[in-house]
Amino acid sequence: MSTKIIILSIGALLTLVAILGSRKSNSGKRLLDTKFIMSLGIIGILMMIYGSYSSELVNYNSQMEQVSIGKKLKIEGPISTVKVVSPIDKDSVDCRILTMGVYPKSHTKDIWVMIRPTDDRYYPQSDHTNTSYKRDGEWQVVTRFGGDMGEAYDLIIYEADSIASSFFSSTIEKWKETEDYPGLKLEELPPGAKEMERLKVYSRKNCRGVF
Repeated sequence: MSTKIIILSIGALLTLVAILGSRKSNSGKRLLDTKFIMSLGIIGILMMIYGSYSSELVNYNSQMEQVSIGKKLKIEGPISTVKVVSPIDKDSVDCRILTMGVYPKSHTKDIWVMIRPTDDRYYPQSDHTNTSYKRDGEWQVVTRFGGDMGEAYDLIIYEADSIASSFFSSTIEKWKETEDYPGLKLEELPPGAKEMERLKVYSRKNCRGVF
């Protein structure tokens, strides 16, 4: 459980104690001192507000997040495999982009975008659905870069079976809870994840510390 969720929980508990303490006993007196009740209530509410707006329970930052779209590859003819449309190979990208692509209509597996910065670790990318959004032969996912200007990244597309997809989702949730994103070693990638395409992209600006 993350620190922010703990703060939210404590705030809710203090608010509940303040509400219960304001009730009167059979003698007509309140169970707790009025000033103490007010202090508990104010602190509890403030903690709940802070915990909510700084946690995943309220997608405040996500709603404010702006993403850009890189150069697009022109696709012609029938689609026979999962492929990236944007960005293109050797493209320079912003800190947050929308990686987009196409897939055959018969394709049923999940699609994951992975970035590999210069630390040689693999970072699965996701928005609120974790897996890439798929519809009518097209897919997309928000992709975030956190390195220096000009840093090189491998942008890798995987298709994943249900076991591999569950592994990536649980890994992201664990990273979010601990607020630590160590990345995955190549040997840690599940066998049910198959690489479909790999591009090289570069940071257009300094993205370190953005997230």
